[in-house]
Amino acid sequence: MKNLPKTLESKARIQYQDCDPFNHLNNSKYIDYIVVARTEQLLEQYGFNTAELAFKEGLGWVTALTQVSYFHPATWMEIVTIESRLIQFSDYSLLVEAFMWDEHKTKLKCVMWGKLVHFNMKTQKSFKHSDELLKLFSEILYPIENISTFEERVKSLKQ
Repeated sequence: MKNLPKTLESKARIQYQDCDPFNHLNNSKYIDYIVVARTEQLLEQYGFNTAELAFKEGLGWVTALTQVSYFHPATWMEIVTIESRLIQFSDYSLLVEAFMWDEHKTKLKCVMWGKLVHFNMKTQKSFKHSDELLKLFSEILYPIENISTFEERVKSLKQ
């Protein structure tokens, strides 16, 4: 069996319509760029199609909590590198960490933690992950040692 990468990476170009009058990426758009990147990364690296799961089985994930800390602005037409990884999971939820860097990963733009709850769209209730999903999560898990909160993570990145 092939070892799956635990950290996924892709690039994006910052678009004009996503920027403020100072040509900086709007704060909420950081989340949009990361979510789009993660969705594409899952498809390209794991063959995991979240839309297919939603349409065929009525299952998906809803955001329970999003935490973002901004370090340096991303600017119009800049190419950024977005990394994402699964840092925790349970029977019902996921915790994904993502970074946005400059193109060459020398300057950190932001870090984001997103807690996602597995959700059944038919029953409108949280839903236990299947054994197949739990197996996948075990294979791609990238735990962060000695860090238990987002605030601790941000502090460690600033050092």
